[in-house]
Amino acid sequence: MRALSHFVAIALALVCGRALAAEDDAPNNKPVKVVADARLSVGGQGLLPLYLSSDWSMPLPTISRAIIVLHGRLRNADEYYISAHAAQVAAGDDGKSALMIVPQFLAEVDIEAHKLPADTLRWSLMGWEGGEAALAPNPVSSFEALDAVLAKLSDRRVFPNLKQVVVAGHSGGGQVAQRYAIAGKGEAALLRQHIDVRYVVANPSSYAYFTKERPVPAIAASCAGSNNWKYGMDGRPPYFAEVTPTALEQRYIERDVIYLLGTLDTKPAADKSCMGEAQGPNRYARGHAYADAMAKRNHGTPNHRVWDVAGVGHDGDKMLTSKCGLAALFDSPGCGAER
Repeated sequence: MRALSHFVAIALALVCGRALAAEDDAPNNKPVKVVADARLSVGGQGLLPLYLSSDWSMPLPTISRAIIVLHGRLRNADEYYISAHAAQVAAGDDGKSALMIVPQFLAEVDIEAHKLPADTLRWSLMGWEGGEAALAPNPVSSFEALDAVLAKLSDRRVFPNLKQVVVAGHSGGGQVAQRYAIAGKGEAALLRQHIDVRYVVANPSSYAYFTKERPVPAIAASCAGSNNWKYGMDGRPPYFAEVTPTALEQRYIERDVIYLLGTLDTKPAADKSCMGEAQGPNRYARGHAYADAMAKRNHGTPNHRVWDVAGVGHDGDKMLTSKCGLAALFDSPGCGAER
């Protein structure tokens, strides 16, 4: 398993930050440069590649927090692992008892380019972002793969002192984190072991709404797909199609969710579809509009918090290593000035 020194992690994070900031505008049909080195069996139906900061094949009694960082649409888990490690270093003592995990949702083009074994899970280029089934070797939902990660973390033989799991993502990964916070079933195994779960949704281009109402009604009215999953509740994947929107919303508002929004992330969002444009002009506006809409519909959402990160645009490293980013991931102090 690859181990990165603190010095290398910080140096590479400077390059990584620029790459993560620009990824929404880059093509995602090219094979990934690097495939993660660890593997997790997902219900015996396929193997999920992932990066781990510690070997979880043996007991890890010093780990009290596990942080899952979700990559964006380029599937570049290697760069996200560097970014996650940089945040862990920036957290100081708060990060020393954390396990950093970066799953990798590959596509067929990656399997072919790297000649990966047939049992490696692979999805369509964007289907994994919304919980769709894998193309091979079996129709495993990407959300089911995340469930498997959470199930592993619930094993008290390996994690006797684990207290909290954080599911976090920036940009495209933020989209996955928000949708998984709605649909994910993996939290239950952790709660049974008295392990808290938090979802950190940082600067995504869009959100999943529970009704057909949108911040820009005129665009929504003329957009035939504005309520299709992953923007709304119509046509949900089989993984959670049988759960009603009402039940999904109730479960979502009960979950611990932090919307982490860069105050300078105000350029036109990468998602320029009518479904995205119906949610607002930019990521910052879309995040606040969504949180406001949820609070109004439910007479307040006490388990949901909106934290502004002052002076930061669409930059994954700066978001995650900001005071509010470190507070969201590690419960580090000092976020008050940035809210």
